Amino acid sequence: MDVLIHLFVGLHIIGIAALLGGFLTQMKAMGQGTARFVPGMLHGALTMLVTGAILVGLNQADDQHVNNIKIGIKLALLVVILGLVYVKRDEETVDRNQFALVGGLTMVNIFIAVLWT
Repeated sequence: MDVLIHLFVGLHIIGIAALLGGFLTQMKAMGQGTARFVPGMLHGALTMLVTGAILVGLNQADDQHVNNIKIGIKLALLVVILGLVYVKRDEETVDRNQFALVGGLTMVNIFIAVLWT
């Protein structure tokens, strides 16, 4: 079971990398007002959602403690991120504040995962 959990943790990190990497590559464009949500950001967020749900299930099946409050907050942040990215995915440019919100919420989500023990 540990190997399976570690496999999904790796996939979850790949999803985070895709979402945050898409944001970071558009930072210069955000400064110019021409940033857009690239497809990798949507795919990364969806990967995070699916692998996160699987990880919660696997950890509960393995009788490990799952902090439901932490998971709930992370899920709420991810739903907001997914909503913004999904709705604005076809637009040529995205409002600077909305784009910054997605990047900020992604980083908050990462820090919650790492610092909340």
